[in-house]
Amino acid sequence: MKKIKLNNFYIGNENPLVFIAGPCVIENEDTTLRIAEYIVNLSKKYNFNFIFKSSYKKANRTSINSFTTIGEDEALNILIKVKNLFSIPIITDIHSKEEAVKAAAVVDILQIPAFLCRQTDLLLAAGNTGKIVNIKKGQFLSPYLMKNAAEKIESTGNNKILLTERGTFFGYNDLVVDMRSLVIMKESEYPVIYDATHSIQQPGKGNISGGQPQFILPLAKAAVSIGISALFIETHPDPKNAFSDSESQLPLNLLEKLITETIEIDTIIKNKS
Repeated sequence: MKKIKLNNFYIGNENPLVFIAGPCVIENEDTTLRIAEYIVNLSKKYNFNFIFKSSYKKANRTSINSFTTIGEDEALNILIKVKNLFSIPIITDIHSKEEAVKAAAVVDILQIPAFLCRQTDLLLAAGNTGKIVNIKKGQFLSPYLMKNAAEKIESTGNNKILLTERGTFFGYNDLVVDMRSLVIMKESEYPVIYDATHSIQQPGKGNISGGQPQFILPLAKAAVSIGISALFIETHPDPKNAFSDSESQLPLNLLEKLITETIEIDTIIKNKS
């Protein structure tokens, strides 16, 4: 199994579970720092490795009226502040070749959004930065085909690749999580991540995406029982008033329960293997 070194820890399917967590999008500095500090304190309390997640810009939006960014430079500067203040690695998503270069100057991991996982130019641009690249599996894509996306990154000489499951379209306005996809993507030997919050979305219900957050914890626990490298969780102190994904983010005060219960499962699974 492949593993990727990041700072002083490894991301790998056989390594201790890593948490990728933070708000969907940068809303302002105060909220961002508050969330980061809360998760950092949890990481110290429970001794887990943590990558801070937030988008400096949202491009795949349901409506023309949906929030996109407070300003690219301002949002990136907030991510720099989080990184420097708390000494934690950062992941953010990109949508174009130009964004790959711009974001790579700030963050540790570049994320390819699910809707863009087949965009060859974007994958090559991300690979050419030399950064770790997290490819989210398209809601429309078979897990067997994720090896093709990974091969595009590999063609640049970059083997620092992560693969993320985030649900599959199931009729109109709904997603289903097929846990077989985690097993299938693990066959690539690349670290596999489960996105516990986007997987419970109900895409495009009206002008915003809906969600069923009551399923975040049970599905996260099921995914961890398979033996994965990381859990991806969008979390917010007041999800209903979040600027993006208000129906699917995990309330910040429930994060500790999710972390403790999934760490327990991860420890059991990986101590047996």
